[in-house]
Amino acid sequence: MIKRRSLLGMGLALAVSLAPAFDAAQAQTKELVIFAAASMKNALDEAAASWVKETGKPAPKISYAASNTLAKQIESGAPADLFVSADLDWMDYVAGKNLIKPESRVSLLSNRIVLIASKDSAAKIDLKPGADLAAALGSGRLAMGNVDAVPAGKYGKAALEKLGSWDKVKDRIAQADSVRAALLFVSRGEAPLGIVYATDAAADPQVKVIATFPEDTHPPIVYPVAVTKDSTNPDAQAFLTWLRSAGTKPVFEKQGFTVLNKPATSS
Repeated sequence: MIKRRSLLGMGLALAVSLAPAFDAAQAQTKELVIFAAASMKNALDEAAASWVKETGKPAPKISYAASNTLAKQIESGAPADLFVSADLDWMDYVAGKNLIKPESRVSLLSNRIVLIASKDSAAKIDLKPGADLAAALGSGRLAMGNVDAVPAGKYGKAALEKLGSWDKVKDRIAQADSVRAALLFVSRGEAPLGIVYATDAAADPQVKVIATFPEDTHPPIVYPVAVTKDSTNPDAQAFLTWLRSAGTKPVFEKQGFTVLNKPATSS
């Protein structure tokens, strides 16, 4: 059984490790500042390194956290030049607050949500209507991003509701502040099962995918990106253009993303 204090401590520790302090970003306003969904970390770090090597520009300052957290920080005046969200809702939120340049917005990537267990787990389950996750959990909990705010948590809840499995597990959810925090709960043995993106599972050798949720059980998973309204950094649009280039496609695909690269202004 997961101890709530343990989960809270892990979530806070992850938030500290993923999100650089705003003061550091403000102190170097000439450098490109990117706010990106936590699930983007591996792919975006690699893409940014390639951009630096190709252009000779300074390395971007990238703050990773849940999309809802980043959207609220942008609303509060945090100094971001680019925002990469893990769903359309939070990009729509900042767009509705007139906080992005709408002409720059692009639906960049897609992903899948999966059910994971520790690498040595013998758990098996078929994600079909009526799937009994409660039985597979035993006395443990199901790790997920916050089901009301974190995109992966929202997708996961929608999928469980569609399968008719939500009511049996809704009181046994270990909710995390981001999808990467949910991943850590399983990776560290704090939870027997978790719902994360396929790309997150691929990034952690301590977990394995035991089932993939059918795509028709949840809304399409789309990662939009846009330049923020107040950005005056010319590298913001340049980096966005780089993300859309043919050179970055293998980087994203290696991490398990599907490249969409389609202009989009709303959900």
